[in-house]
This record gives sequence, structure tokens and C-alpha cells, in this order.
Amino acid sequence: MFLKENIKVFSGSGNPELTTKICKYLGVPVGGAKIERFPDGEKIIKCEDDVRGKDCFVVQSCCSPVDTNLVELLIFLDCLKRASASRITAVIPYFGYARQDRKDEGRVPITAKLVANLITVAGAERVLAMDLHAAQLQGFFDIPVDHLFAEPVLSRYFQSKKIEKLTIVSPDVGNIKRAARYVQHLGAELAIIHKRRINGREVECGEIIGEVKGRNVLMCDDIISTAGTMCTAAKMLKEKGAENIFIGATHAIFSDNAVDNIAASPIDEIVVTDTIPVHDGMKKLSNLNILTVSDILGEAVKRIHRNESISAMFH
Repeated sequence: MFLKENIKVFSGSGNPELTTKICKYLGVPVGGAKIERFPDGEKIIKCEDDVRGKDCFVVQSCCSPVDTNLVELLIFLDCLKRASASRITAVIPYFGYARQDRKDEGRVPITAKLVANLITVAGAERVLAMDLHAAQLQGFFDIPVDHLFAEPVLSRYFQSKKIEKLTIVSPDVGNIKRAARYVQHLGAELAIIHKRRINGREVECGEIIGEVKGRNVLMCDDIISTAGTMCTAAKMLKEKGAENIFIGATHAIFSDNAVDNIAASPIDEIVVTDTIPVHDGMKKLSNLNILTVSDILGEAVKRIHRNESISAMFH
């Protein structure tokens, strides 16, 4: 039984529109909270609802401004912990700092582990995340982590388009498992691009493993940041004889000149989700389509509240 009186869903400033949609799916109001700043810029959060003994969820995307949204999440968690909430779950549609998940050279931090520690110490007893940049991030936490995928939402959309001669392209070797899920659900062929990252902003695309000539192509990824990888790959695919080029991605960061890069590329349609709010620059793209993941997140919240299986959602 879904006990609405025992659940509270709060929204941080990172993505309040998504929280509203999640609460609409659950049939509960967004929890009352006042988020303000001291004159020097420090965040102050006051929970306006009674949460003693309640099952509490805080929805906060750690998108830009990343540091601000992350600190706000930590303060929110501490606020609920000190208000005697029964259980606190951090719902993080976009998990910031996930890309720094190992020491690939000397004298660098592992910020993904640091953030995991901060979230746990702040009071979270469970984490619900969407398309982590690396699956091993779940092991950075000493609390349960429920890892959701946006692929079912994106696959349903592309299934409805009935694209013929479809090839799923993984933009790098590390993305093959994600690409394989699209292949399974869409009944398509698979191709892989060999990518080498030069620095945080530049990538170099090498050879394509698989056939793309005369075929429609769907490139799938978890994050689009500067869109450098996608746009470079799209140009290469076009040169190799690909017909229509579609992009499917979960997190639309769209930083720096990403919008201009996409507008100048041969990409026919780019489909993303609302884990990160739409900013004004993105609205300039006529070939951009945004799908919501509120139903998946809402169902996961409901199942956590009822102590039911999350993995069963994807079978």
C-alpha cells in the first residue's frame, strides 16, 4: 500500500520542474521548504513541513552551477536528518563530479568518491541516481544505491519513429554496454567509434568498427557536454556514407559552445531527457527533443517507499 501521508518529496533548486512532475506521478504535493541566502551568499534551508518519522526524498540535480547545487543538497540532507526524518533518500537525476572516478595520472583527486562520502555524511541513507557516468560509482557509497537508466524512455521514442536500416553507434568503447541495450530493444546493428580524449574539451575520433554506409545511425551516450565527441563523430559518420543521424543522450549539460557545435553539425535530431533543466540557449535548436524521466523516477521513489524491487522495473 502506498501511504501518501508517510512520504515527503522535497525539491532543491537544481531542477524544480522535474520534482513537480515526479510529485504529480506520485499524487503528492512538493514538500514545503524555504531556500534563501545570507547576505554573504551562504545558503540557508528551512523545512516547513513536519518530517519526524517520515520517509523523505530530496530531488536535486548537481548540474550547473555544480558546486552550489551540491552544497545545497548536503545542507538539505543535514536539515532533514536533524529534523528526525525516518529515512532520507537523495534523488540525484544528474550526479555531478562523476567523471573524475579514478586516478589516471599523478596528483589528481577522485572527486566522485569525495562527493559520495559527503552525501553519506550529510545524512543520506539511500541514493537514487540516473545514468551514472560509470557504473562503479555505486561502489563508492557505503549505503544502498539504486541506479536507473533512461534508455527505456529513449528507446520507446525511437521505436515510435520506425527507423529503417538502423545502426546503433557507440561513440567510444566504454559505452558499448549502453549501446547494446539499444540494439536489443530496437533490433538494430551495432557499430563502435574508437575515441581518444586529448583533454577535457577535445576528443579525437579514429576508426569505425562496423557498417554505417547507407544506414540510419543512432548514437547513444550518457552525457552531452560540449558536444565535441558527438559532432566530430557525426561528421565522420556522414563522410563514411551514413544517411540520417540521430542522437540519444540522458544528460544535456550543453556547456560552452555546445549549441553552436550541434547547429553546425550534420545531426538530424538530438533527443535528451529532463534530468537537467533546459536553458535558453538550447531552445535555439530546432532539432532538439526533450523527453521526461519523471515517471521512471516517480515509480522508483514509490517502490523504495514500499520496499519493493527497483530492478523489476527494467525486466
